[in-house]
Amino acid sequence: MTMRIANHKSLLVLLFIIASWITFAVIQNSTKLWTVLRLPLSLHHWNFIMKTHPELPLNPVVSPTETEPRIRRITEKLDQLIPPRPFTNVSSTTSATHSRASLLSPRDTHCRGDRLDVLLEMRDRLGRRKEYGGDFLRARVSSPALKAGASGKVTDFNNGTYLVSFTLFWEGRVSLSVLLIHPSEGVSALWRARNQGYDRVIFTGHFNRGTAQVNTDCALVLNSSAELCEYLDTRDQEAFYCVKPPHIPCAALSHMHSKNKDVSYLSKQERSLFERSNVGVEMMAKFNAITVSKCNSEKTVPVKRQCKFGMASTIPSGHVWKDTWNPVSCSLAAIEMKECLRGKFIYLLGDSTIRQWMEYFKSSINTLKSVDLHESGKFQKQLAVDLNENINIQWQKHGYPLIGSLTYSVKEIEYIAQVIDRIGGEKNTIIVISLGQHFRPFPIDVFIRRALNIHDAVQRLLLRSPDTVVIIKAENIREMNVDMERFSDFHGYIQYLALKDIFQDLNVGIIDAWDITIAYGTNNVHPPQSVVRNQINILLNFIC
Repeated sequence: MTMRIANHKSLLVLLFIIASWITFAVIQNSTKLWTVLRLPLSLHHWNFIMKTHPELPLNPVVSPTETEPRIRRITEKLDQLIPPRPFTNVSSTTSATHSRASLLSPRDTHCRGDRLDVLLEMRDRLGRRKEYGGDFLRARVSSPALKAGASGKVTDFNNGTYLVSFTLFWEGRVSLSVLLIHPSEGVSALWRARNQGYDRVIFTGHFNRGTAQVNTDCALVLNSSAELCEYLDTRDQEAFYCVKPPHIPCAALSHMHSKNKDVSYLSKQERSLFERSNVGVEMMAKFNAITVSKCNSEKTVPVKRQCKFGMASTIPSGHVWKDTWNPVSCSLAAIEMKECLRGKFIYLLGDSTIRQWMEYFKSSINTLKSVDLHESGKFQKQLAVDLNENINIQWQKHGYPLIGSLTYSVKEIEYIAQVIDRIGGEKNTIIVISLGQHFRPFPIDVFIRRALNIHDAVQRLLLRSPDTVVIIKAENIREMNVDMERFSDFHGYIQYLALKDIFQDLNVGIIDAWDITIAYGTNNVHPPQSVVRNQINILLNFIC
């Protein structure tokens, strides 16, 4: 009996030693294993693992020293997507005119629901084959007469060829489009230039001195030997600076406005790539529209579930038909807005693209009454209430940087993370966050830091009030006649990728305004009411 027990103990010791050795070996080789399994990175195909019900960490407090490595990791990941592409002559850059587009598996009949694939073979302005990828392309299928459109999926093979996949969602005459927004050389130049300086936009701060006003220069980074006022969030390490006016305290700062500074980090040759005639050039001009038929009338269309919070997104995420957004993976119900919002407090936090939602709510619910908060200007905080239905909707601008030629008040300006930390939260509290457009002219670390700080604030909120609904509205695409060095959609697309990556571990909803505005073909930072209506309808389906 004693011998049997001794043998049993020896076996347990042996198993423990073996298990320890295996664990050590796995840890030592995990980095190598990950390197072997890692897929090639592509500007048009950055994989995200979306968790429907992620587990929140027990201790969500992140110190400033931990934030810096997080910023570096995301920036390094983006750097891998956008390798340097220096060029000595514009003739070696990608040309939409000389590049070739070929329809794969052409056929006489196209059926609704089919996928149409186009192979792009990129060439430079001398007609030579390109041997690397990285071009910023935008694919779209549309039927203007039907008010229909959808984005196409672009796969970059990183060798000068691309596969563009279009889904034929509807019947009728359909046009295919692939725009070369920027050649890969332009993309590389924009990325390098963006991260070189903080001074493309200059801010002017207005300080009160009795009945008079004194103006000084302000910025995210100020290279000045003068005494500075530092407006610092010590926890999140976000700062804004102004030159201190003589004999006036820093607390006297009351208003701000901005303007573009005559500075560029692009060479003359690089700037030529962003002249309007070189931006958004059509590559499918020689392709005729195709006719899509119903084909198999007996085929049953699967019934989709109503769109709900937490559902995974696809590429494309949906299509527009008769001016109405139709997601791929679910269906949007027609929801009565006032009934849905009864008893809810909605916080709209961010830029003017989410302020459009505020304006739409006020115009659509005639019982909503605006509350005078004694501010003025376009960026003033807005509050609208319906006391009978207990509806509260509030819009508040995000913190610096806030670009605007019109003067706006900064007396109560605060960062979104600070606002979220003050919200108690519960199942009838809805928070919608939108930011990005005002960050495009600045180095990417500014946007990443802001997004991480908001992520951490949302994480804290969901720990104390897990029923709170938090929605991230992605950026809209914008005009193609803007200053590309400052406001190109390429900058917005990189922020869109970063934002999805940062929030992938939280149970938040995503309204993919990027894909929606491509499908609509708006090319307007403030899209028309029909687009805003459809964005809001997604919100209503999420919460009701």
